[in-house]
Amino acid sequence: MLTQEKQAPALPETDTLLSGGQALLHALAEEGVDTIFGYPGGAIMPIYDALFDFPGNIQHVLVRHEQGGIHAGQGYARSSGKVGVVFATSGPGATNLITGLADALIDSTPLVCITGQVFAHLLGTDAFQEADVIGITTPVTKWNYQVTDATEIPEVLAKAFHIARTGRPGPVLIDITKNAQLQKFPFQGYKRCDHIRSYRPKPIVRPEYIAQAAELINSAQKPFVLWGQGVILGSAEQEFKAFLEKSGIPAAWTIMGAGALPSDHPQNVGMLGMHGNYGPNVMTNECDVLIAIGMRFDDRVTGRLDKYAKQAKIIHLDIDPAEIDKNVKTTVPVWGDCKETLPLLTQLVEAKQHTQWLAKFREFEQKEIDAVIREELFPASGEMTMGEVIQQLNELTKGEAIIVTDVGQHQMVACRYAKLNHTRSNITSGGLGTMGFALPAAIGAKFGALDRTVVAVIGDGGIQMTIQELGTIMQSGIDVKILILNNQFLGMVRQWQELFHERRYSFVDIQSPDYVQVAKGYGITGRKIDQREDLTGALQDMLAHPGSFLLEVMVTKENNVFPMVPQGCSVSEIRLK
Repeated sequence: MLTQEKQAPALPETDTLLSGGQALLHALAEEGVDTIFGYPGGAIMPIYDALFDFPGNIQHVLVRHEQGGIHAGQGYARSSGKVGVVFATSGPGATNLITGLADALIDSTPLVCITGQVFAHLLGTDAFQEADVIGITTPVTKWNYQVTDATEIPEVLAKAFHIARTGRPGPVLIDITKNAQLQKFPFQGYKRCDHIRSYRPKPIVRPEYIAQAAELINSAQKPFVLWGQGVILGSAEQEFKAFLEKSGIPAAWTIMGAGALPSDHPQNVGMLGMHGNYGPNVMTNECDVLIAIGMRFDDRVTGRLDKYAKQAKIIHLDIDPAEIDKNVKTTVPVWGDCKETLPLLTQLVEAKQHTQWLAKFREFEQKEIDAVIREELFPASGEMTMGEVIQQLNELTKGEAIIVTDVGQHQMVACRYAKLNHTRSNITSGGLGTMGFALPAAIGAKFGALDRTVVAVIGDGGIQMTIQELGTIMQSGIDVKILILNNQFLGMVRQWQELFHERRYSFVDIQSPDYVQVAKGYGITGRKIDQREDLTGALQDMLAHPGSFLLEVMVTKENNVFPMVPQGCSVSEIRLK
């Protein structure tokens, strides 16, 4: 059963005595929270006690580990566009959130994490399950705060949600001592926050820079657009599409930006970066104007910075001023939310086609098809490849599914080849690269988009890091399709050891349990295949099954992901083999 039907709570009258835990739940209800991912414990027990008979329509999903809880919160936020909410207790419960907080911060995922803390008078005494959560989480949160008095809870929660969701989104952590959870106080109502004097989530848009950017674009012979997740976070997909179609400029995406423009759009020329497509990487060093929209010039995208797009004038649109000139020197900075800046830029750019320039990208695409893609997606013989599994998945989902990937070779293959027709369809750990992300994130993604098919694509290494979250699926009854691509290796590490360490395969040969039997133990139907002729039928079974399904596909052991920009090389030195 996914949810317990309850009546929406009436906000208590002013001066009604509430405990801190009750006030917290009313704040969450006022913020529109419908799902919490969490794990109870001693220091957060008063909040859970208030949740037991809280009248609001808030469902709590009991995860099996706090890291699973925060990754589920990330998946929920990424699929729904809402703020993910996570509960954890003090000490180890709170510290188990650290990986997810770091992941959410670098990937700009809005979260509000509530941690219980020991009684205020015990702070600093090394009490049981006490940890300096504020000190520990300061580097991996957008904002954090410790509440020791219940009267602070409404205002602090309002600020937390405002900070998490506005500007460049990110994770916020509120640590609440146990006495504050228990303390009763006259509840003065809840007011959502829309302004903090010292916080400026949106920089001032400067029209003169918009004009300068348009002038560069209009004079360019070989302009090139790179877009990232900022387009999705800003809900600017339509504005972005309008800009592209008027300007006629080819566009490539970071893995976090995938899905903002449909995969088959004629100006979509593919994926950037170390394992991106051949043409976008090479042409980065041939374009004359490079327009970066909502992306941060990550090292996996740029390769060697001293050889990155030195011939081009750079226009960078970003809501976070700290990203401008951080890695790549900008010719024209365009600060602001791209939902606001893109229409202003579109008004000033000239309508063009850039047909010959776009054709060059297609020439490189054909070279990649001949050298890599045809063999990866349509092998004539031999063991199954990861690429052909994703290709068959595309044929069956028609680009309508949400694809959640873990980290490794399967991630690069899935991101490269998955067909995505809609925004918020590609959920992955981009900046931190967290193995174990996919299974709990897929659970959260399904809760955030109950009407969509969610497929978790996971390697045999990553699945074993958070496999206990099968218990969350069992208890919640959520429908997640789990596709394990098993190459019996920690594949990406093995690839690097093959290419750069003379095949010295040091501790990458990983053994797996019988995943079908493990799934069965959790009440989940499973199947394993190792023959190509079984692939389509097995994927059909997985997608058609009424409920969660685990499909393990044995793929070739030593297949490498190409193209590849070797570490320390320029993007134009990308290798096809």
